[in-house]
Amino acid sequence: MRSTVSGYSALSKAHKFSAAGLVTAAGAAALTFALVPQAQAADAHSVGVKPVSLSAQEFGVTQDADLAKAADDAAVKAGVDAKAAVKAKANAEAKAKADRERASRSTERKALKPAAKPAPAKPAAKPAPAKKAYADNLDGWINESLDILRAKGIPASYDGIKRNIMRESTGNPQAINDWDVNAVNGVPSKGLLQIIDPTFKAYHVEGTSWDIYDPVANITASCNYAADKYGSMDNVNSAY
Repeated sequence: MRSTVSGYSALSKAHKFSAAGLVTAAGAAALTFALVPQAQAADAHSVGVKPVSLSAQEFGVTQDADLAKAADDAAVKAGVDAKAAVKAKANAEAKAKADRERASRSTERKALKPAAKPAPAKPAAKPAPAKKAYADNLDGWINESLDILRAKGIPASYDGIKRNIMRESTGNPQAINDWDVNAVNGVPSKGLLQIIDPTFKAYHVEGTSWDIYDPVANITASCNYAADKYGSMDNVNSAY
C-alpha cells in the first residue's frame, strides 16, 4: 500500500521484516547489558577504556578550589601592585619635594649679596734710606754739596769747587771780607766761597741751611750763582 505522506513511500514486505529484525536485535542487546553489567565493566577494562575519574560533584568541588586559588592569586597580585603604586607615588613625591627644595636653595643663593672683598693689604712703607754720612771737613762739605747739585741739575766738579774755595777763603767757613768794595757798601763777602747776603738769598738751594756760614749751603748757593753767570764754577778763576 502506498503512503499518503508526501516524500515517503510504503515499505516493501522485505523492508518491513528487516526493520523488525533491527528492533528485535536492539532490544535483545539492551536486555543482555542490563543483566550482566559487571561483565561489561570487566570487558571495558580489558579493552583499555578508562573510567570517568570524577563525578559531577567532585568536579564541582575541584572547580571551586581552582577558582578560589585564582582569586587568591589575583588578590595577592593586586596587593603587590597596590604597594608598588604607593611606593612609586611616594618616590615621585619625595623627588618633587627635593627638586623644589633645590630650586628654592638655588634662588636663595642667587639672591644673596656677594661677600665683600677684603681690602687689599697696603704695602709696607719702605723705610727711609739711611742718610749718607759725610765727613765734617772740607772734603766732606764739597762731596755733600756735589750730591745736592747733581740732584738739582747744577753743573760743578770737585776740583773746580776746591780750587775756588782755596783762593777765596783757604777753606775757612767763617771767613769774611771787610775791606773790598762790598764791605765798603755794607755787604761783605762771607764763607768758603765769599758770597754776599743778597746773592746767597737769591741763589739759595732748597734743602740746605739758610745760614750763609753753613759750609754746604755756602758752596751750593755759590755754585748755583756761578752756573747762572759763567756756566759752571769750573769756569771761575778769579773774583766773581
